Amino acid sequence: MSPRSLWILRRLAACLIGLIAAVPASAQDDAAPAYRGLGAASVAPEVLARFRPPPLPADISRRIQRLLDLRPPGLGVPSPDGRRLYFGWRVTGVDQVWRLDGPERFPQQLTAGEERTEVAAVSPDGRWLALQRDRQGEENPGFYLQSAEGGPLREVQHKAGVQTAFQHFSPDGRHAYYVANDVRRDSYAVYRHDIAAARSERLHDGQGFWRVADVAPGRLLLVKATGSRGREWWLFDEASARLTPLLGQGEYADYLMRFGAQPDRYIVATSKPSGFTRVYQWLPGQALAPVDVPGGERWDIENLMLDPARRRLYLTINEAGYRRVQVLDATSFAPLPLPWPAGLDHQVVGAASADGEYVVLGLAAPDRPRETALWNWRDRTLVRWTLPSTPEAETRQFAAASLESYPARDGTPIPMFVRRSARCADAAAPPCPVIVHFHGGPESQSRPGFSPIWQLFVDAGFVIAEPNVRGSSGYGRAWLDADNGAKRLQVIGDIEDAARHLRRVGTRNGAAPRIGVYGGSYGGYAALMAMTRFAGAYDAGVSNVGIANLLSFLENTAPYRRALRVTEYGDPVADREALIQLSPTTWVQQLKAPLMIVQGANDPRVPVGEALQMHEVARQRGVPLELMIFADEGHGASSRANQALQWGHVLRFFQQHLQ
Repeated sequence: MSPRSLWILRRLAACLIGLIAAVPASAQDDAAPAYRGLGAASVAPEVLARFRPPPLPADISRRIQRLLDLRPPGLGVPSPDGRRLYFGWRVTGVDQVWRLDGPERFPQQLTAGEERTEVAAVSPDGRWLALQRDRQGEENPGFYLQSAEGGPLREVQHKAGVQTAFQHFSPDGRHAYYVANDVRRDSYAVYRHDIAAARSERLHDGQGFWRVADVAPGRLLLVKATGSRGREWWLFDEASARLTPLLGQGEYADYLMRFGAQPDRYIVATSKPSGFTRVYQWLPGQALAPVDVPGGERWDIENLMLDPARRRLYLTINEAGYRRVQVLDATSFAPLPLPWPAGLDHQVVGAASADGEYVVLGLAAPDRPRETALWNWRDRTLVRWTLPSTPEAETRQFAAASLESYPARDGTPIPMFVRRSARCADAAAPPCPVIVHFHGGPESQSRPGFSPIWQLFVDAGFVIAEPNVRGSSGYGRAWLDADNGAKRLQVIGDIEDAARHLRRVGTRNGAAPRIGVYGGSYGGYAALMAMTRFAGAYDAGVSNVGIANLLSFLENTAPYRRALRVTEYGDPVADREALIQLSPTTWVQQLKAPLMIVQGANDPRVPVGEALQMHEVARQRGVPLELMIFADEGHGASSRANQALQWGHVLRFFQQHLQ
């Protein structure tokens, strides 16, 4: 036997010994995924029919349908002259594009049908809208143009199984740039579309996940994702097709860049120097020069935007989950006053007009749907364009989220937003059941704000707790990276610790509250771990589009996502043992409480096979078990009818098992 063969045998033996020691004896065989592929085509029609969501009881359906009307339109984008606003709205039951011809005017519907359609931008000359249209949640959108006056859509590209994503208009409005994975499914080529000639040409088709982050005359600022947070930045010259490296090459860092106000200068946001995302000015060949941002000393800056005229820099600061906006002069970086109404949970900045004089603002209060306003820098006026619509509801009585925390087993305080009614806050009343909602991402964040859906559960007698466990965004790089790869083993207990804390502090006169868990996407994975690895901590759980087995997920998710997810969850080879330990299917023999699984058949992120395999292994446990598959949805319900079905059954399930 050769030394190489002997080494392989020893390595295999070591892996087997490690698995035997690490995995419970009751765990199923994890070596081979239980399914192949993704999308509705990977599921037999009779399976979809078997797990079709059943109709709701009429009283629950009526309550949810009313609440689904308590929603704002999208922020939208302004016309160059600030006299029109184009935005998305789901008032028809599916997202379509609408136009307002003035503040508080009656909106005109520009797109129609059953396919989700969104407005991405208005051309600098005000003639064209860039639209994205998806089919049944497949996340394979097409790119369309439409006259700003309305009328038929002009298809630029919409191919089956291909993601085509609009990026930017050129400054002169002659061209539109987009990316698509039509050359290779795991890579994105960059295209330039001549609007007058209705002709596209490929500019760049390098391997990788490419996007057009910014445009300037004759130049494109391209970004290539190297992982869930890693980014490489490149300058592309359109005349020569030359690609020049800027930042991120040869490292894994979270740079965010835009062209600056001065030639050859860039605005950069990154957590690399300090561990928190800060803003810098950068000239190639020189060091990053910090920009002083009032109020940004202790928190991450989560987004930056320069208006198309490069006059003003808008920074969104994440203050413990609350959004705050700071505006700077793009050349001197002097602070610019932007008055916001009092009482907002979040200050939201949207798109700016071509000359930078108008900018869309979102006014997000805790007790009403978000309002859209237009700020005019020239006149220094703030004009509301949309007013909150609250039919058949008194939203002033909605429970606002309070910022609290709980201790993890190592003593780390975990931030958590909690919504509770006055009755549930009454120390003399019996304890209310609690639903712990884990957010998706996982590099995302639970936030406060107006929520008709969670108010539905509050009105039904539940307390809603939303933790930001380690791995969430908004608390610096160390917190964000705490769960990357095998490190997740060290912090996964944050899931169980939330239930322990809430049961302890919620106990009254010897009676402990019942605790449920809910989550979507990564939150759905967290819910499955809560019900299996931490069985007994929660009394019932609902997983919506959740991962059941990290190995089968990484093998079957869409190619465009696989490389990006490995940096977050771990490598299937190098981190295999950790991925096994971190998979809910490994611990399914411990399942002891009722479980509901919700899934979209067209989901390109979490394949429908994840839900089916979890249901198959869980049904052997003999616990109350439900599976619902939406044949016409993807990564979560998007249509109004399906949203009502989804949330109605979640409410019915928790009422049945927690109350």
